[in-house]
Amino acid sequence: MTATVHADEVTVTGPERPGDDVRVVRRRLGPGNRIRFSFWIGPALALAVWSAGSAAGLIKPAILSAPWDVAVAFQDQWVNHDLLGNILSSLRRSVVGLTLGVTTGAVLAVVSGLSRGGESLIDGPIQIKRSIPTLALIPLFIAWFGIGEQMKIITIALISLVPIYIHTHNGLRGIDGKYAELAETIGIGRGEFVRHVVLPGALPGFLLGMRFAVTSSLLGLVVVEQYNATHGIGHMITLAEQYGQTDVIVVGLVIYGVFGYCADSAVRLTGRKVLAWRRTLEG
Repeated sequence: MTATVHADEVTVTGPERPGDDVRVVRRRLGPGNRIRFSFWIGPALALAVWSAGSAAGLIKPAILSAPWDVAVAFQDQWVNHDLLGNILSSLRRSVVGLTLGVTTGAVLAVVSGLSRGGESLIDGPIQIKRSIPTLALIPLFIAWFGIGEQMKIITIALISLVPIYIHTHNGLRGIDGKYAELAETIGIGRGEFVRHVVLPGALPGFLLGMRFAVTSSLLGLVVVEQYNATHGIGHMITLAEQYGQTDVIVVGLVIYGVFGYCADSAVRLTGRKVLAWRRTLEG
């Protein structure tokens, strides 16, 4: 008798005759072996299609500059227009806003997830904010905080706060109740229970929220840098738009894309390391 379940992690082959051994064949979850440098296959293919389309004349320069023209514009901006300073300014805004949003969102999620009273006070306003696009609040933020750096950082922080809260809170609420019962049985204190069971159990949700938060923070960065910025990638794109420099605009968009892709890849790699104990399709 042979029993095989294709979707399962383990295939069990029973004995054909009485007395035969039962063989357990372990199969790896997922579609196959991991491909080295798989993160870069998709972007490399997109670059190849872009290059081929530009070389064949299918993509007009007025619509989208060719990759080699973008490379020339990048060099010109780097040498003659302080591209490095603009990159560092945008990175600083993004990192400060993202750090503030992630920290606040995680703390609120823990308080709301571990306390009924905290959930009553926190979850409702967060859900209301979730339904209101943060970018629609920018006129109010300008009236409250001015049009300087404070408004930009608060906007980025608020955009990144919501996905961190939502996914971390869901991770906390999704922890199996049997662990709480086990902790009460063996006499584990609340502090140890939170440290050794609750927080590790919520970590997958937190990391998923981080991926959304990183992308959202860059979306906010693109928008807020259009408001009275004197430096940054958004400022460079605004000037290029005024002078009709499509290649410079593409340089800025490529830099934003590289920011987001590298940050998302870093979060994914971190997740694979710290969640090595979980067997998933990705792992």
